[in-house]
Amino acid sequence: MFSRRQRKLRVLFGLADAVLTLLAFEAAYYTRTLLPLERPFFFTLDFRLLLEGFAILAVPVLGLWLRVYDRLDTAGPRRILADVVRQCTPAVAAIVLLQYVVHREFPVSRLFLALLGLYLSVLLALFRLSSRKLARAASREFGAHHFVLIVGTGPSAHRLGEELEKLEAYGVRILGFLNDNSENAPAEIQLARRYPVHPIRELPELLQRRVVDEVLFAVDRSKLSELEEVFLLCDEEGVRTRIAVDFFPHVHSRLYLERLGSIPLLTFSAAPDDQVLLLVKRVMDFSLSLLGLIVLAPFMLLVALLIRLTSPGPAIFRQVRCGLNGRRFVLYKFRSMCQDAEQRQAELAHLSVKSTAFKLPDDPRLTPLGRWLRKFSIDEWPQLWNVLRGDMSLVGPRPPVPAEVERYQRWQRRRLRMRPGLTCLWTLAGRDHLDFDTWMRLDMEYIDNWSLALDCKILLQTIPKVITGKGAY
Repeated sequence: MFSRRQRKLRVLFGLADAVLTLLAFEAAYYTRTLLPLERPFFFTLDFRLLLEGFAILAVPVLGLWLRVYDRLDTAGPRRILADVVRQCTPAVAAIVLLQYVVHREFPVSRLFLALLGLYLSVLLALFRLSSRKLARAASREFGAHHFVLIVGTGPSAHRLGEELEKLEAYGVRILGFLNDNSENAPAEIQLARRYPVHPIRELPELLQRRVVDEVLFAVDRSKLSELEEVFLLCDEEGVRTRIAVDFFPHVHSRLYLERLGSIPLLTFSAAPDDQVLLLVKRVMDFSLSLLGLIVLAPFMLLVALLIRLTSPGPAIFRQVRCGLNGRRFVLYKFRSMCQDAEQRQAELAHLSVKSTAFKLPDDPRLTPLGRWLRKFSIDEWPQLWNVLRGDMSLVGPRPPVPAEVERYQRWQRRRLRMRPGLTCLWTLAGRDHLDFDTWMRLDMEYIDNWSLALDCKILLQTIPKVITGKGAY
């Protein structure tokens, strides 16, 4: 109920945004056509449908990308209004870009765009400022109350009760706690409200005389086997049961249940493990890298020729790197250094500005052309082949060399659990100017918060960083 509730809210808010965008577009269009201005205003039917459909799609997509829907039911008025501006401004800008690309000779009225932005902002703001009341009203009207019992009286049960109390506005009600045969159990538990503590033997009676939607277990793992009869009782009654799995409080992995044949497996995953979303990510990587190789092919041939003409040695540099879960692969780059660069690294190791990875701001091994290739990340273009093959992704932690991995601290090894990429959060935060620990922590932040929307955001924000060469050396 609890994690699915957030997904339902995203869908509902996204659909609401689509409807409000349609209303704002129609209102702006008719307002502009009715104004007695010098220039007549109208859209052909196909062009109007194109702009309207694009707007209806763009606004919810931006809401998902900016994670606006994740906080609508809890955000304050100031945050809601700021999110409306952050969502509407790029939406209107995207409409301008679309009409320029598709119908350049027929510019959209600036007054119409201003009206669209105004109406859309007002409608979204009014709806979102009342969204919490609407969500509560919907819970009362359609969901009634959702009654739960908590098995356990210890700290875990208290924390669970406190989290459930936060959902009271949405109809969640705690009926009380059940003593899990613990000694010195209290007669009642005081949280924001006071709740009775019943002996576990009273559960059959409670299920008969009270409406109970769920029974939540927040007990020590050693007591779960003792409560098998309680689980069987709930199963026979058809009452949903849940277990608070906080046996390892310092483990931050995602938890989910799988089955191997008839054996249930509780899975701890410290990296993204949604196979459907990862497949979509792989399809995006394959498609965009193939397109990139096709578009850049003539320029890559020119770069390769310039490398061969300006310094001795091959145009392509090959190096063994560590990929997903430590798998080794050959990484390809345009050669930006002299031919014996790897042999000279040992004599320059003491000059490295990073604690684990080798990095020099003014590396004497760089060729004049290589320095320019590095600055604008042109030397990375051949890695599109690595992305196409599946060794790498467009977005992910940078692939380290094996010798670097051997010097990792234990917590840093988790970055190997995500397929390495061409760019990541560290690119946006400062590229080569970041210290090693900050670089590693940004990779962990990416892994912990990964989504397809985050990948798209990083890719789009990487483009200006690469074009300007900011932060690279």
